[in-house]
Amino acid sequence: MRVALPHELGKDEVRRRLKERSHEIADYIPGGMAQVETGWAHDNCMTLHVAAMGQSIDGQVEIEDDQVIFIVELPAALGFIRGMLEGAIRKNGTKLLENG
Repeated sequence: MRVALPHELGKDEVRRRLKERSHEIADYIPGGMAQVETGWAHDNCMTLHVAAMGQSIDGQVEIEDDQVIFIVELPAALGFIRGMLEGAIRKNGTKLLENG
């Protein structure tokens, strides 16, 4: 699943904000029981691993000049939450990019 969020911040600023606020990702997952690990594959790619309720989801955030792309490897068993997850990424991904 891919969700693109436009921005006008520049790659360096997006990277700074993601690094500064990535710890907030767990707060955006309902239930408050999620474990979130982030890392950096390279300067423009933040990796994600989310574990909650016995399920794991891996993904990455690609930083481009004019958009940030959330790429989530959603297991088939969790396909029913795709729409909800896309909405949450749009809403909360935008919060991660806000000046904070």
